[in-house]
Amino acid sequence: MTSAPAQQTSADGGSVAIGQAVALVDLGLKACEAYDRPDLATRLTRTKRGLADPAIHIVVAGEFKQGKSSLVNALLGATVCPVDDDVATAVPTYVRHGAEPHANLLFDGDPPRREPVALDDVRKHVVESSTIDPMAPRVAGVEIRIPRQLLANGLIMVDTPGVGGLGSAHAAASLGAISMADAVLFVTDASQELTRSELDFLRQARSLCGVVICVLTKIDFYPFWRKIKKLNEDHLRAAGLDVPLAAVSSPLRTRAVKAGDSALNNESGYLDVVKFVTERVGDGAATQLAADAASEVSAVCDHIMTHFEAERAALTDPEAAQRVIDELTAAKSRVDALKTAAAKWSQTLTDGIADLTSDVDHDLRDRIRKVTQEADDAIEKVDPADTWPQMESWLQSRVGYELLGNYAELRQRAAELSERVAEHFREASGSVFQQIAVFNPAPVVSRARVEHKIELDKMKAGKQAMVALKSAYGGALMFTMLGSLMGVMLGPIGIGIGLVMGHKGLRDEKKRQINQRRSQAKNAMRRYCDEVNFVMGKDSRDTLRRIQRQLRDHYSGLAEELNRSNAQAMQAAQDAARRTQSEREQRLKDINAELERLRLLKQRATAVTG
Repeated sequence: MTSAPAQQTSADGGSVAIGQAVALVDLGLKACEAYDRPDLATRLTRTKRGLADPAIHIVVAGEFKQGKSSLVNALLGATVCPVDDDVATAVPTYVRHGAEPHANLLFDGDPPRREPVALDDVRKHVVESSTIDPMAPRVAGVEIRIPRQLLANGLIMVDTPGVGGLGSAHAAASLGAISMADAVLFVTDASQELTRSELDFLRQARSLCGVVICVLTKIDFYPFWRKIKKLNEDHLRAAGLDVPLAAVSSPLRTRAVKAGDSALNNESGYLDVVKFVTERVGDGAATQLAADAASEVSAVCDHIMTHFEAERAALTDPEAAQRVIDELTAAKSRVDALKTAAAKWSQTLTDGIADLTSDVDHDLRDRIRKVTQEADDAIEKVDPADTWPQMESWLQSRVGYELLGNYAELRQRAAELSERVAEHFREASGSVFQQIAVFNPAPVVSRARVEHKIELDKMKAGKQAMVALKSAYGGALMFTMLGSLMGVMLGPIGIGIGLVMGHKGLRDEKKRQINQRRSQAKNAMRRYCDEVNFVMGKDSRDTLRRIQRQLRDHYSGLAEELNRSNAQAMQAAQDAARRTQSEREQRLKDINAELERLRLLKQRATAVTG
């Protein structure tokens, strides 16, 4: 693997911000140790762990055969994603930083399983294949680690399968990944302007992730790419999508990387993409991560400073010491109230989860009900024997989108609930929801099978002939016997009547079988939707219970921290009231020195946050 030109290396802003945050957290940990606050040290240890291994996901999405894998390879200057004109990517590929190149297969499960695989064998697991063993465990994705500076700050490039139109299951899975991504590279080639389905997908992606760029590939292959680019810019503007558009050539970029040719690299158009990835995404996410860490250090400083300030107030004015102690006692009562089951934040959380569970379940049932109605209407217009495979695929992708919509509703409402609970505390609570796993509707959709019991075989020619002959014979015999009883010989007329009766009998039998297939198809779809509703309903309830536990543990921890800070402040104020004049003067000097150290640390934290 050759190294990319200098333009590929990540800008220094993100690395500097992360480095400053790590140094800041280390100082905060020393302060926690010095002032005997292991509870606050635990909080900062979690923060430091997040800084050590950040995960900034950039999802590469688009229709099949648009050059997504080639884009990832050219961007990284390494052939990590298989590229083939005849086959397409079948599972997501996660490319992240590693000291040595290696790969792992990712399997669904509880918990998810990882299995090492040789880099040379990655291709057969990533691309579509008709020889996959249906009994083998399902590969959910492939993780590849390579030593690349562009990825060093935690960037993870996610090469997704082609969306195959807005109604495909792959599109639902891609949008599920995008809902938790930090940025999206939407890929379309220069062979034609953006289609309606691509614009619809872009619109949904933009609503789920605020950082999106559209990349026009294969400009070296299509001479009229500038016209296509202009048309695409017009389409984006008309659709109200504020999305930048970059035009690139992956072959030129690859040659530039191998030759170290800066001029050729400029010509490839990748400078705009690299700038977007490094500055807009990498540095932006790293800066935000550093700011969050600095906020944690600042909050820790506030906790530790509390008891020093209370002690200084009591030492400065001994006559006012009792007033300080009374104020701290009142504050203790408020803090103690936060720890009880009857606390307002706990009630808000419990009631909110109950309401949210009911609303999400109702939303899911309503979505599935609409899908069922659409399926019934569609089945009434066709013969399932002709369209069942397409209808089965449509049903799975349609349900996948509704599950994604239901999850998006859950995620938004849960975030709003977290904000309402946070109103009972001074500390923010945004970090809690980073622990919620990315939702992908594909496993839920595939877990439930459309196990139909539909007689899809139409009547063969022989069967039709037998039905027609039976009806014709019966009709001719009936009218011939009737004529004989009346003394009339029908002759050829009886044969004609028999033919008419045979045609009618055959038509009625076909109609009966079509109605039977329609009824069976409707029952099969309803059973499938019921199974999905059952599985997804449990997943939703499990997710909400996990959110409730996370919020409960998060705010209970905050209440414990507040309680300990208040207790230390009260003890310090009580000790101050019993000191002599000379002891107070010496202690004031020590306290002022400690407060100055903490104030300087908080100023450093504020500088990183700002």
